[in-house]
Amino acid sequence: MQGFKDVPRVVWLLAAGVFVNAVVSFTFVFVFLYLTGPRGLGAAQAGMVTGIGGAGLVAGNFTGGWYGDRFGHRRVLLAASTLGGLTLMTFPLLSTPLLYAALPLAQYASGVIRAANSALVAVAVPEGVRRQAFAVVRCVSNGGFTLGPPLGALVATGLSYDWLFVADGLGTLFFALWTARVVPARGASRTPAAAPDGGRGRGVWQELRARPAVLVLLAAILLTDLVYRQQYGTFPVFLADHGLDTRAFGLVIALNGGVILLLELPAAVALRHRPPLPVIATGLVLVGAGYAALLAGAGIASATAMILLLSLGEILYKTTATAYVADQAPEHAIGRFQSLYAGISVSGVVLGPPLGGALYAAAPGLLWPLCAGLAAGAGGVVFWASRCGGRHAARPAHETGSHPRAVAG
Repeated sequence: MQGFKDVPRVVWLLAAGVFVNAVVSFTFVFVFLYLTGPRGLGAAQAGMVTGIGGAGLVAGNFTGGWYGDRFGHRRVLLAASTLGGLTLMTFPLLSTPLLYAALPLAQYASGVIRAANSALVAVAVPEGVRRQAFAVVRCVSNGGFTLGPPLGALVATGLSYDWLFVADGLGTLFFALWTARVVPARGASRTPAAAPDGGRGRGVWQELRARPAVLVLLAAILLTDLVYRQQYGTFPVFLADHGLDTRAFGLVIALNGGVILLLELPAAVALRHRPPLPVIATGLVLVGAGYAALLAGAGIASATAMILLLSLGEILYKTTATAYVADQAPEHAIGRFQSLYAGISVSGVVLGPPLGGALYAAAPGLLWPLCAGLAAGAGGVVFWASRCGGRHAARPAHETGSHPRAVAG
């Protein structure tokens, strides 16, 4: 494939494992139904358990890269995959009170896996090819998540909900074994790469302050993810309140996966030479435009327009932002930079539902204009940062981590 020939073989192999794991990672879709169904919890209790699990996911994303910089990203990915897989497989055997501890532990491991996997890709790929590499991994992951929920529904109804957790756990353990096989362990180190001055270099906050455009980007992603996650929370409630049932929501959401599968890789190739910050800014503005489409009312046409615009925005900003943060990171802090981005990019999982739900309950007419304004404003700030020297001054390859090298274990 033209445009992907420079993506290292190890990334393609890692992506194959990501796909298989994503196909069976369907428990997050059905966990609320599992808790309120077979486990007999009330909606409030189930919401508390899943909320604690979401906090574990965000915490895992924030810390996975920090572990990787210290112990090696490959080792951390293997350890987290093993822990997560074994924890998931024990769910059917656990009493309900123990689920309050097991679910956040499994979600924490999932977050660590996500951050460590992102850092592995970052250190395996030279600067200039990272957008394509991250697009490959994101595309196959979305493909797996598109296939997973229908398969999970068949397993839950044909066998039992317990088998969902067994299958998810086995898939996570497979990912650990696959990673151990395809990602080389050579070059493994228990300590971060040395900084140019021969020490460990500046702390991560000092490094971030030296890169103000990265700080601006992280703040913009935080705001945008609050908006982006409304598609899974207040958006279906909005549709239901206007007479559209769950099937309509399912079809509209499925369109998101289809657009990403169709356009993610071509977009990464077509835009690979474009400056990253304006591409990201355009994506954030498109997310805002998606929610602005709902101002026309609740109907299939406006919902479809919303999802199409949201999907196009996601394609532009998510892959590009991940690669930009990796390119800006000093070599001794690649994992920590990726962890910060990974954690912030899923912060809406925890913050989005309560904030969006509270506003929708108090003033439903304000929610979509506010969502549109926040995302569009975030895009405008990122575009401003790009015009104010956001493209950080060129740094030598040994500092940026941009030269090709074996994946550190």
